[in-house]
Amino acid sequence: QVQLLESGGGLVQPGGSLRLSCAASGTILSINDMAWYRQGPGKERELVAAITSGGSTNYADSVKGRFTISRDNAKNTVCLQMNSLKPEDTAVYYCKADVWTRTGIAATRAGYWGQGTQVTISS
Repeated sequence: QVQLLESGGGLVQPGGSLRLSCAASGTILSINDMAWYRQGPGKERELVAAITSGGSTNYADSVKGRFTISRDNAKNTVCLQMNSLKPEDTAVYYCKADVWTRTGIAATRAGYWGQGTQVTISS
C-alpha cells in the first residue's frame, strides 16, 4: 500500500536540464535506499543513481558529473537533477524505494517502483 509518483519528465534539447521528483505515500514507517532507474527504447532497465537514508550516493558512470540525486526524508521524496543532457539519456525514468511498512502487527521492508516518467532529449 505504498505508491511512488514520479514527475518532472518532458522534452528538452541536448545540453538542457530537467529535474525529476518522486514522492512516496502510504503507510510508511521509514524509507531506506532510494534510487532512479531508466529504461531506454529496446534496452534493459539500468540503475542511474542511488542514495541511502544517510545521504550516501552512487552514480552510473554514464551520468556521473551531470546528474545529482538528493532526498528529503521529512517529505519522503527523492529528486534527480539532470544537467548537460544527451540524446542517449532518453528513457523512461523510474523511482525505486526500499520502504518499511506496517502490516497488522508486523513491520515489513520491501521494494516499490513508480510508474515511470518519460524523458526525451532531442533537437
